[in-house]
Amino acid sequence: MPGHDTAAGAAGLRATLVDLDGTLLDTAPDLAFAANRAREAFGLPELPTARVAQFVGKGTDILVQRSLTDALDGRLDPADFRRAKSVFEEHYRIVNGTRSRVFERVPEGLALLRAAGLLLACVTNKPREFTVPLLERSGLLPHLDAVVCGDEVARRKPHPDLILEACSRLQVVPATAMLIGDSANDAQAAHAAGAASVLVETGYNEGESVHDLAAAAGVNGIFPSLFAAAEWILGPAPRPRSPSAGNASAPDTARRGALP
Repeated sequence: MPGHDTAAGAAGLRATLVDLDGTLLDTAPDLAFAANRAREAFGLPELPTARVAQFVGKGTDILVQRSLTDALDGRLDPADFRRAKSVFEEHYRIVNGTRSRVFERVPEGLALLRAAGLLLACVTNKPREFTVPLLERSGLLPHLDAVVCGDEVARRKPHPDLILEACSRLQVVPATAMLIGDSANDAQAAHAAGAASVLVETGYNEGESVHDLAAAAGVNGIFPSLFAAAEWILGPAPRPRSPSAGNASAPDTARRGALP
């Protein structure tokens, strides 16, 4: 509960904020299924799951626009967008959480952070209608003190609103919070809010290497998994890997290569 005694984990931290898609879970299979049903309604061929994964990160509306046009900057006319979003949401309600998988050792990583007295919140651009059922089905909801969703704030990531709202609900200041995410959207949102961030390799980052963000403002390190990030946050631990470090054999890494 917000306000409980927090034996700060590392360097005065009181809270850890965690992204959902690509950080806690591999949700691309569910999203791709719903996106392809929307494409099917327009007579378009299916896209590979790995391609749809590149469109994840800026919320449902942008995902639908990108998936229907097969382009990061794609836009539909308003009538087509409304129809496509309706079809997407219809199918996503059915499939949400049925094909997604929790990344390896995520529950253990969250448990480590809680055991250290840190408050935990999930901050996601995903609407609450889909977020809470997904966290419930995956068994992750009990680890969290708060869940803040994209339709509960004025602006989604990369704007700072989600981070600021989560800190408000947890009754902490952003300077005492650390965001674990998987993309530039997460890093930018945390920095704009005045919070630090670390990034994980398990996610999508709109098809770009997360290591391209190693020097981004506020990014404290890049790790193979949430569990590895949690260990570093709590320290003492080895310094985060440099972008040139291979470490492809890290046992707790859930890589996007596993996507169909």
